[in-house]
Amino acid sequence: MSRTGDDAERLGQVEDAISAASRSSDLKITDLRVAVVASNYDYPIIRIDTNQDVYGLGEVRDAGHKESALQFKSMLVGQNPCNVDMIFRAIKRYGNSGREGGGVSGIEIALWDLVGKVYGVPCYQFLGGKYRDAVRIYGDTPAPAEPTPEAYADVVRARKALGLTFIKFDIRPSLFTDTPGGTIGQPSKFEHGLGRRWRAPGAGSPAKLTERGIARAVEVVSAVREAAGWDVSLCTDHFGHGHLTAKDVIKLAEPLESFGLAWLEDPMPWYDVAGHKRVTDAISTPTAAGEELYLWDEFQPFIEERAMDILHPDLLTSGGMLETKKIADYGERFGLTTALHFAGSPIAFMANVHCAAAIPSFVALEHHGLDLPFWESLVTGLPADYLTDGYVTVPDSPGLGVDLNYAAIEENLRTPDTMFLPTEEWNTPKLGFWRPDDRWRE
Repeated sequence: MSRTGDDAERLGQVEDAISAASRSSDLKITDLRVAVVASNYDYPIIRIDTNQDVYGLGEVRDAGHKESALQFKSMLVGQNPCNVDMIFRAIKRYGNSGREGGGVSGIEIALWDLVGKVYGVPCYQFLGGKYRDAVRIYGDTPAPAEPTPEAYADVVRARKALGLTFIKFDIRPSLFTDTPGGTIGQPSKFEHGLGRRWRAPGAGSPAKLTERGIARAVEVVSAVREAAGWDVSLCTDHFGHGHLTAKDVIKLAEPLESFGLAWLEDPMPWYDVAGHKRVTDAISTPTAAGEELYLWDEFQPFIEERAMDILHPDLLTSGGMLETKKIADYGERFGLTTALHFAGSPIAFMANVHCAAAIPSFVALEHHGLDLPFWESLVTGLPADYLTDGYVTVPDSPGLGVDLNYAAIEENLRTPDTMFLPTEEWNTPKLGFWRPDDRWRE
């Protein structure tokens, strides 16, 4: 059958969009390398190389370990990276909650970046297209050294001066323990530092909140609201995290209702479905949680129980871009919206931007690098004015839309002279792994 001139022209446009140095059917993964950038949280940046002139960039979750990704190298080498779902299904069984989901999630991002470069399309296109041209940012704001209401107000004013219209600030346990009479009792002595992690869900601290402690929190939130104004959305971090019992969280949340907070983050231990539901049902301020949850499977009971008001996955734990999109879409069925937790480099930041663009129920994306002078320099392709009036434009360039700035990465390595070194020691699996092509390798 002969082609018309219009058909030939359209075919040529499609072929021109595909990387001239790559043919997807012949594409094979040849290597996986890592560079660990020292930051407020280390950034283990990964690069997946192929037998053609194309590579994909990803990132293990902030403060995670590069080995979380390197352990999968023997499963990846020789595979066609365009088979993203098949590879993801093969490796996801070896990930886990929290930082242990970082390797699987970072590889997923790198694969989509690679495929986007091959076909000449932005990553959001693989997620079904975009609902917005710019993504709203909420700025993380660490607690001041001296946690006075005035100091809190100052740091929030500085965030607002950046043009942000959505700001998060910390309410840490020290706010109560440093307030005279803010708590009753004290933690027991001679316990190891990780002891709190092994308490029962919602057990909290043996030191309980007092009216003075609650009043101090009200003073802080009142000062923050006055400094930010009522045209800025505010939310809190470190609100509970298991430091407080469900009863204390509920007791603390009640006097804060008048300040119109967008959410109280992580009121209970991350794995406690019943505890989150108890708090969510009892208070008027929305709750947000989920940054430690891995894959759709761990979000399912929280969503179906409506144990939180706002889903808050971290893309580098929840399974990457497509899995997070599935989580958000499932939550939407139950009337839940989605905000994205994030504290990594510009590489994973742009992965979040693409994912946020494709989520219809999206609220805002966290930015945890606003105080880092070198953060923007780690990549090329990020405009100098990338953050404008609190929004980031969704890029239309192939893949993630950014590339490595090797010089800046070299300057900020955790260990000098370790940028993307060979990783042959990971070519042979440490255990028997099931490969995507159904061959078992010992």
